[in-house]
Amino acid sequence: MFKRTKIKGNILTVLYIIGSIWFSACTTNVESEKDDIKASTPVTITSVSYESLSDYFELNANTVFQKKNIIRSTTTGIVQTIGISMGDNVSIGEQLFIIVTKEAAALKNKTNLSDTSFRFKGELKIKATQSGIVSSIAHQQGDFVQEGDELATIAEHNSLVFLLQAPFEMSAYTKQGTSCKIVLTESKTIDGIIGSILPTMDMQAQTVTLVVKPITKELFPENLIAKIRIAKSTKKRSCTLPAAALLTNETQTVFWVMKLQNDSTAVKVIVKKGIESDGKIEILEPSFQETDKIILTGNYGLEDTAKVTVVK
Repeated sequence: MFKRTKIKGNILTVLYIIGSIWFSACTTNVESEKDDIKASTPVTITSVSYESLSDYFELNANTVFQKKNIIRSTTTGIVQTIGISMGDNVSIGEQLFIIVTKEAAALKNKTNLSDTSFRFKGELKIKATQSGIVSSIAHQQGDFVQEGDELATIAEHNSLVFLLQAPFEMSAYTKQGTSCKIVLTESKTIDGIIGSILPTMDMQAQTVTLVVKPITKELFPENLIAKIRIAKSTKKRSCTLPAAALLTNETQTVFWVMKLQNDSTAVKVIVKKGIESDGKIEILEPSFQETDKIILTGNYGLEDTAKVTVVK
């Protein structure tokens, strides 16, 4: 009886040990799976694209009206009427001012206005000689003016250009007739062309003044500051990636991307970059396929063969 009880006790002990080992193994596997899940980094992916890419430089420029018509008084007298305001668009032949000669003004003070036989008014109408926009008015109603005094300035719409100062070493890229881009805001760009190059140079800065004509009918104010983007080289078909996909070391001497090896593993791939333009970077080496999955976000700090989870 004692032996049977002892055998049963031994069997229970063995079963207890086996159960403990099995439970510990299951717990270890669960914890290991949890650790794997915790170590997985959420990422988004992108792929390479083949498109035209340009290497360019940008220079600041400002708008200037090349042609401004100064409206002058053709007689000495008093400004009786002003038919324009600042910013008005005027046409050729449009009446701008009425000047009363000083003789007429003097007679008007001494003559009975009820005398209908007196027909001399001495009014002189000043009209626009060119179409444009009124940029300044020099006198107000009732002002006394001399013959030749400036009354107003009219800027011609078609004479608006962008003036920029280009370093002399950029002369190879700033030839007359060269096409360029005029960057007005982050989201607005228009086409332009280098119309002429002034024959003088700033002695201290060693820059040449370029006249860039905008290819648009849109009107811009004078002294608007913009950027002129001039291409140095253009490639018709380049392998490109978004700039966010490219990683580099502290000295920016080594560049790499994180490429998905499978659905959950990312490997480090050293690359050689080329032109960088408008948030796109040219990848010269290695050759990627359009089906390759490159990590776009969540790639910073990832080690080689890192565990990742693709977030769509």
